[in-house]
Amino acid sequence: MERMQSTWENRVEYNLSESGVHPMYLGELLRETPEASEQLLKQELGYAQSNGSPELRQTIAALYPGATQDHILVTNGTSEANFLSIWNLVEPDDEVLMMLPNYMQIWGISRGFRGTVRPFHLREETKWHLDFDEIYQLASKRTKLIAVCNPNNPTGSILTEEEMGKLIDVARQSDAWLLVDEVYQGAEREAERTSSFWGLYEKVIITNGLSKAYGLPGLRIGWIAAPTDLIARFWSYHDYTTIGPAMMSDVLARIALSPAVRERIRARTRRILQHNYPIVAEWMRSHADLFSIVEPQAGAIAYFRYNFPINSTQLVERMLHEKSLLIVPGDHFGMNHYLRIGYGPPADYLKGALNRMNELLTTL
Repeated sequence: MERMQSTWENRVEYNLSESGVHPMYLGELLRETPEASEQLLKQELGYAQSNGSPELRQTIAALYPGATQDHILVTNGTSEANFLSIWNLVEPDDEVLMMLPNYMQIWGISRGFRGTVRPFHLREETKWHLDFDEIYQLASKRTKLIAVCNPNNPTGSILTEEEMGKLIDVARQSDAWLLVDEVYQGAEREAERTSSFWGLYEKVIITNGLSKAYGLPGLRIGWIAAPTDLIARFWSYHDYTTIGPAMMSDVLARIALSPAVRERIRARTRRILQHNYPIVAEWMRSHADLFSIVEPQAGAIAYFRYNFPINSTQLVERMLHEKSLLIVPGDHFGMNHYLRIGYGPPADYLKGALNRMNELLTTL
């Protein structure tokens, strides 16, 4: 997925492969903080504190009741947060239970470190909820780590409180770490902000960042929230990867996560999702004979099944080369005959991209 996106996302006329809302402009971020603009112009461009500035870590810690800055490690995006967690915890022959469908980074890293990945599934027939009979059969004392994404990529589903509790029970019985990627938290379409797993289990690791719900992927700011002794270990591994965040990103992240600006950004995200999803829903209804979808609860992503006989990667490649349109094939989640489109760009752009899809669909 990453290679396809990196190769084509800046070359196509329409890119619906992104899973976050349309990025903010710098001026939009700083709109109500003119003093911050002056601060940025005077900012020395040296090395930032390698684990994140105390001010930024304290601001992030405030999102997690009972946490201190020592519970937080700032990383270059959520992707580095996930990488450091797996690198530190997974040894050869360790078993990792992983929610699917999912962004496949943790799957690949765990296998790269010679761990054994055992998938458990969200089921479309239950509106993308978990099958706990499957999980109970997989979990054992050999389980080192259980990895979930909540809200989920690509389905946009959100775990219920009952599901969260059952997952914690499974982790506790196996004495396993629970790694929860919460990067889509705050990008709910209608529901209240998704509850965090933080504070519900003594061996929980939360990863998050500014890319998806905040519309600030270019800052490359992510973080890990975890027990302090684990954060100290992760920090030593961080020394061998990117060392630390960029100075300007650290400063801008402090602004973005300050309470007033944070709420303004969340309101912007919800406006985009609520305005744009009806465009996608209407387009889906106009092709009801071709597509089926369980409506996403969160994230600027729609994941749907199609019922005509062509492989998902082949279909995406035709859209790419014939219509200059990039979307994500279900193959990238191990599920043929599915597609994921991002509905976070400006509405006119989204409509233009969907029209391009129409043009190709009429030939199939």
